[in-house]
Amino acid sequence: MLLLDATAPEERRQEILAEVQQMIEDGGTLVGVHDWGNRRLTFEIDHRPDADYKLLQFEGDNALLERLDGLKIMDGVLRFRIILQKPGGPPVPDRPEPIHAGARREDEPDGRVAARAAADAPPDADAGDDAVASVDAGDEL
Repeated sequence: MLLLDATAPEERRQEILAEVQQMIEDGGTLVGVHDWGNRRLTFEIDHRPDADYKLLQFEGDNALLERLDGLKIMDGVLRFRIILQKPGGPPVPDRPEPIHAGARREDEPDGRVAARAAADAPPDADAGDDAVASVDAGDEL
């Protein structure tokens, strides 16, 4: 699984994909390439909420895996994972419905988590004065 920076120009993402495919073909056999498109990440990586997902299936030896380890430092690659698929394993899932960068699911909140929303909320007008008065008249902090 290859996660590319969704904000990178399309040409750059295609260059990276072509380079990775060439690396695989030089040291193994490329079995399949699946474009899953832009998807929202579960958590941000390098302050980026979205990534362009590419699933590459290949066969190769340990030397190929060591060369692919260089993807860690390649500009435009947010993450990559190599997962051994055992014989008889499940087939590649259908391409998930793409989520475009910046798009939100219908059930997704407006981008704030409850704790952050509470911290950013203005103080309640009725309780605000009392809270300040009690702090001023109370014990030392």
